[in-house]
Amino acid sequence: MVDLNPRRNLRTVGSEVLTLLLSAFIYSFAFPGLVSTNGIGAVAFVALIPVFWVIRNTTCKLVPIYGFFYGFMFYLFFNYWLKTFHPLAILIVPIIKGGEMVLLFPALKAGQRLFKKYGYLVEAVIWVAYSYLSQDWFAGYPYGTLGSAAYRYLPFIQIAEFTGIWGVTLLMVLPQTFVASVLHSRPRSVALALKGHRVFLIAYGATIVATLVFGFASIAHWRLIEPDTHWRVATIQHSADTWEGGYATYKRNFNNLRKMSLEALTAQPEAIIWSETAFVPSVAWHERYPSDPDTRALVEEFVAFGKSLPIPLVTGNPEGVIDDPSLPALGEDGSWNRKDYNTVIFFEGGTIKNTYRKQHLVPFTEHFPYERQMPWLYNLLLANDYNWWEKGTDAVVFETDTGVRFSTPICFEDVFGYLNAAFVKNGADVIVNMTNDGWSKAVSAEMQHLGLAVFRSIENRRTTIRGTNSGMTCLIDITGKIIEPMEPFKVGWRIYDVPVYRSEQIGFTYYTTHIDYLAWAAIYLSFALLAGGAIMALLRYMRERRP
Repeated sequence: MVDLNPRRNLRTVGSEVLTLLLSAFIYSFAFPGLVSTNGIGAVAFVALIPVFWVIRNTTCKLVPIYGFFYGFMFYLFFNYWLKTFHPLAILIVPIIKGGEMVLLFPALKAGQRLFKKYGYLVEAVIWVAYSYLSQDWFAGYPYGTLGSAAYRYLPFIQIAEFTGIWGVTLLMVLPQTFVASVLHSRPRSVALALKGHRVFLIAYGATIVATLVFGFASIAHWRLIEPDTHWRVATIQHSADTWEGGYATYKRNFNNLRKMSLEALTAQPEAIIWSETAFVPSVAWHERYPSDPDTRALVEEFVAFGKSLPIPLVTGNPEGVIDDPSLPALGEDGSWNRKDYNTVIFFEGGTIKNTYRKQHLVPFTEHFPYERQMPWLYNLLLANDYNWWEKGTDAVVFETDTGVRFSTPICFEDVFGYLNAAFVKNGADVIVNMTNDGWSKAVSAEMQHLGLAVFRSIENRRTTIRGTNSGMTCLIDITGKIIEPMEPFKVGWRIYDVPVYRSEQIGFTYYTTHIDYLAWAAIYLSFALLAGGAIMALLRYMRERRP
């Protein structure tokens, strides 16, 4: 085949850089952001075509540089609201994602070169593998996953019951790698290229039709299924300033939460849900090791309120425990021998009936395991007021006296399919996400979070109820439909009658029992294809070199 790559010069490189920049900018429109609160999901079906085209046309030496540039710029546009969290965050995340694409782009280029005509199939598999791996390591961050842009296209995403978000991502990326490969051909060869891939076009078209037919039928089916029961829940959205601390703030927030909870009791709920870290002073710690009198008094006031409630209270509350059991709680130097977990407590009758400790901590802000390997970064983060939490290990399932079983992924834990499937496999019939995105001061940040959470209800066919500080408080039914979201950044409360589908009634989905199998298949297949393709290319080269 004739090499269609133009000679490298500044003009060519400049046009490729501009293409990647525009693609990153336009791709960010697919998700909730500055342009649209809900995102323009259709953009995600075409925005990556220029990326795959540039990778095909450029040189191998430029590919990793382009990868970093594209990853950095996309996440800079997409996660613009991270600057509100911390000035370092808006740099750290794009640098990490750009670093990931330093490896991704050469892998895509290798897939194209090693498999020629069918390289686009290999590229699509590699993209799915990357999408999973980029959220699975320590710095895992699933925001920006291609499939999540389709969160409002319910008939299209019902296949997540079988494939998770990865099947949706595959269906969205595959035509884009194909179109890029066709555009790479000479204009007069486009028709010939299409003719040479009739089997693929027919198979893909049939798959899309089958996906949509299944999607519409699935939605109709699940909406006819009567839930086993309804769980009447009051969600309290107190919309407090995340960064404002101190006793006066904790007291004011508690008073607001208590006031609205008492108001909500008039609607006769069966439980009250506050948000992540809604009550800040650790009940577990201050009951055992009281420090200042004011905080101790506030904890006692909270406990008294809990005892007065006729129904359970589920709230975020940091759990302080002894760090070194061989030492006293208070050291001779006046420091506390303490470590903390980001925890949800199931508070009933004035006592903590059960707790859940957050398992997937936010990298660089809640957790940093590389203190010895990268002390410079660890110390830099400490100097910039980052605090570390301990990591939980158990997929805890709470149970009410009425028999409702639920689990409480904290913060962005509801964006990870494996965590929520583990909760459901462990017996949870309802997913209760408790989060605080208020620090972002951006509705788009809350909507990006919500767009990923939608998939958890479809993957497991379990209702999700979200209790948040400032949005998006809402119900997500088992078809992924978002129901009655509260206005973000507004104080208030709402009653939700949560449909409860017990595992004894509907069983487990294929995804729940085979967590992320498609993602892992893509990973193994990517490595096998690239390794096999490289070996075959080497053998061909050696044969050609023989005299």
